[in-house]
Amino acid sequence: MTHALVVFESMFGNTQKIAEAVMEGLSSHIPTAILEVGTAPDVLADDVALLVVGGPTHAFGMSRPRTREDATRQAGGQVVSERNGLREWLTSVERRTGNVAAAAFDTRIDKPRVPGSAARGAEKRLRKLGFRIAAPSTSFYVTGVAGPLVEGETERAHRWGQELGEVCVGSIEEQDPRRTSGGVVTER
Repeated sequence: MTHALVVFESMFGNTQKIAEAVMEGLSSHIPTAILEVGTAPDVLADDVALLVVGGPTHAFGMSRPRTREDATRQAGGQVVSERNGLREWLTSVERRTGNVAAAAFDTRIDKPRVPGSAARGAEKRLRKLGFRIAAPSTSFYVTGVAGPLVEGETERAHRWGQELGEVCVGSIEEQDPRRTSGGVVTER
């Protein structure tokens, strides 16, 4: 049975909340699993039809070891993603099948003149790895470095997940109509 996979990196828990909302939206159309990046596999299973990745924007892009150390200090040593980040995972992940769709999101501070986006960097890496981009990268906003999320962002993430699910199921049906039935993914 084909499914979607959401892989996220989160320091203060805000990106995790967005990832969970995206997963809930996706799961209304396609079975969906969610994994913290430190537990994500290096090789995607053959039945992954859509990979969604998300992480916090640090220093204008995806986190680095030094920016994660800074976040850990700010959080008093308690962060969600303690191991490698999305940047490192995206240098090693492989897909077994050829046509896997992907999308990227980030969380970033809600200030109009602050540049940078982890999602744009992740999308660029996904494209270089041969993933088919299903939707443009998307940002979800926090009120400050440690959050919280801006009001309404989890609902917006849920809707984004639903839209991705619709696109993914439509794409699967175009490739092989036997793999879905009424929007619900079924086994061959």
